[in-house]
Amino acid sequence: MRLLVLLAAALFLIAAHAQAQVYAPYDGYGEYDGYGYDDPYSPYPPPPDYELEPDYGEPLQEPREPSTRIGRGTIVIATREHTLIYTTSAGEQFAYPIAVGREGKQWYGTTRVVSKRLHPEWRPTASMRQKNPRLPEVVKPGPANPLGTRAIYLADGLLRIHGTNDPSSIGTNASSGCFRMYREDVEELYDMVQPGTRVIVQR
Repeated sequence: MRLLVLLAAALFLIAAHAQAQVYAPYDGYGEYDGYGYDDPYSPYPPPPDYELEPDYGEPLQEPREPSTRIGRGTIVIATREHTLIYTTSAGEQFAYPIAVGREGKQWYGTTRVVSKRLHPEWRPTASMRQKNPRLPEVVKPGPANPLGTRAIYLADGLLRIHGTNDPSSIGTNASSGCFRMYREDVEELYDMVQPGTRVIVQR
């Protein structure tokens, strides 16, 4: 009997430890937490809106044809269609499904790529760690990293295009403003786009 109790306790501790290593998908751009935009990438902190159980159940809206009559070498994000279209300088087009911001967290306009990061680290802010003491100071690259394997930073605050550790959110309004992509898609896009690439975010 004592052996069974010890075994059950050990299994509980293992399960709790494993759960503590999984971090909900993060992204956002609405709050700077005192971090100036003059040097936003060294190190790059996430906004303080950490969500333990975000809701990915929002239904897709009726699709319409995204407008792609934009110049070459441009990224067009059709928010309502949950689609990112990149037109290369040679005129070739690549379309990818994405997750976009939830209602009230969406941004529209024209911006540009300012930086890229391979295997980005995720650094919860002090306020996030205060709310959730289980969070580490930094989440190293790996399957638990909410930013995935690639991050493409845009010029407007903390807005970015990046991977995700929850591919089931792709195609929905799930984020706090950023654009999530499947791993293979963001890795392909990362290799093609360069700083200065124009980005148009449509409704």
